[in-house]
Amino acid sequence: MAGLEVLYTCVAGSISCPQDAVVCFVHWEMIKNGYRCVGCGDEARNSDRKSELLPSDWSSNKELYTLRYKASDSDTQLLLKAIAVDSTLIFNLMNSKTQQVSDLTVNISDHVDADQLHTFESVFKDTDGLSEKVKTQLLPAQERQTGQRTERRSQKEEVDEQRRRGEDSDPLRIPNRYPHRGTQPHWPDPMIPPFAAGGADLDPFGSRGRGGMIVDPLRSGYPRSGFDPSSGIPDILPPGAVPPGARFDPFGPVGRHRPGPDPDHMPPPGYDDMFM
Repeated sequence: MAGLEVLYTCVAGSISCPQDAVVCFVHWEMIKNGYRCVGCGDEARNSDRKSELLPSDWSSNKELYTLRYKASDSDTQLLLKAIAVDSTLIFNLMNSKTQQVSDLTVNISDHVDADQLHTFESVFKDTDGLSEKVKTQLLPAQERQTGQRTERRSQKEEVDEQRRRGEDSDPLRIPNRYPHRGTQPHWPDPMIPPFAAGGADLDPFGSRGRGGMIVDPLRSGYPRSGFDPSSGIPDILPPGAVPPGARFDPFGPVGRHRPGPDPDHMPPPGYDDMFM
């Protein structure tokens, strides 16, 4: 209960009914859980500032209490409303950003002695029960969910770290030498120093614009067409299996369909002999 007596004493002049005392207690719980009051009403004001105290006009309306809060360590903004209905006080707490709402109904006579409003030692009843209701029912549900997600994420990260440690410590484990399909490993460019030595051997026709050691008699002066084995061959070779610039001898036809015969090819002898 540390701090509640000081708060109650500061606002004792504004407390004139049992619901005032309940609102004061709920405000104290908000402060304990890391929030600061910035003012009254639904709209922000230029005079708003974070404070542990209640605003001067917090109890001007005994039927509807409206208070605004901000988290002390984040930009979370909450709007608290308390509506007096007969002998109960209905609290609604809304996150201004997510519009998520939590609520709490308090039976005033269960927690406040109406005859002892100006005696702090006797005014509240079952404070532990009211405190538990505020923390489990009224405080933002999204914050509890965020805490659970953070805890689950931490547990998953811990499991992954233990798995990696187990793999690294296994002397019989053989690392995967092949990249996953669709991924491209980072291979150093063989034409950039210090890997440029022997570049003419890797690129004899000079297709990279650096000049080769063999002149292509069919396409002299033009880059030689072809395919890049580092990008992979569908259904045969995964991407990245061959480093860029490496010598590669295809071990199968490139593509699924082989080209048909050239119509300009000479026909075989006697192709039009009907008796053959």
